[in-house]
Amino acid sequence: MSMRWCLWAVLIAALNVAPNIAPSITAALAQDAYPSRLVKVIIPSAPGSTTDLLARLIADQLSQRWGKPVIVENISGAGMSIGAAQAFRAAPDGYTLFISPPSPVTFMKLLYRDLPFEPTQFTPISLLVRVPNALVVRKDLPAANIRELIAHAKANPGKVTFASQGAGSTAHLSATQIELLGGVEMVHVPYRGASPALNAVVAGHVDMFFDTVTTSVPIYRADKVRILAVGSTERSAVVPEVPTLAESGLPGFRSVTWFAMTAPPGMAPALVSKINRDVAESLRRPEISERLQRLTLEPLFGSPEDAVKFFGEETELWSRVIREKKVTAE
Repeated sequence: MSMRWCLWAVLIAALNVAPNIAPSITAALAQDAYPSRLVKVIIPSAPGSTTDLLARLIADQLSQRWGKPVIVENISGAGMSIGAAQAFRAAPDGYTLFISPPSPVTFMKLLYRDLPFEPTQFTPISLLVRVPNALVVRKDLPAANIRELIAHAKANPGKVTFASQGAGSTAHLSATQIELLGGVEMVHVPYRGASPALNAVVAGHVDMFFDTVTTSVPIYRADKVRILAVGSTERSAVVPEVPTLAESGLPGFRSVTWFAMTAPPGMAPALVSKINRDVAESLRRPEISERLQRLTLEPLFGSPEDAVKFFGEETELWSRVIREKKVTAE
């Protein structure tokens, strides 16, 4: 009799002696076998965005580690709620994962009355990376800094426009934070993703857009747009010549984009731990660290519990903007 059959005989005997341990053994065997087929990673944004670049990098690393295909599916629209809802409704078996920027897994519930999912019920797996946001403006905007932008907006109420990936996105709320702190009113122009929003600024169709430094700095270096300020609390090493919004006349302003991996509600803790560990080990590889650095993405390592805490802090941060400016996505 082969060694394999001997092991199965021992396992069957153990189950006959103690049938109550069958569920835990079955779960352990399922975890060891994961993944046994293709894994899908849903992202709620269009191709070419920072979310997309990050998701494809992680999918490639997990595919190599697991020996199974890991594909990225872009499902954008409706302020990112369509992709989030599809991920939320999937089976919590690890074969559908969700990589998201802040809104769908934190404060989106404050923006929609009939959201088809509950952000707080996603299963947090891991924080991934963070990156400063930059205030990108069209080349011929008559404002050289934040103070001049606010003065221009006050002199032209309801005429200054800002793009976003959709209502309730970080870009939307970041511009709304300028309205709140600067005492101005601007016009929101939503697009189906970061790339078309940024292209609209390049073409001069809208005045400005809060984009990550990952995708905006190359266009800025090519002299196609200007960057008035960055939203982080400290200047970005990628564009050290650009001041922060806080030092430019809006003290207390903060806007940083981050990304996290979650799963549908109800995923088994053992499977969550496995995926968390595999993602962290992938991001720690020297060659991946280098690629993240080139993309200006700072890794955020931690446990699923760390992600839960962070989600709560981000929800609190943006709830003031949403509440005081009466922001909705309806």
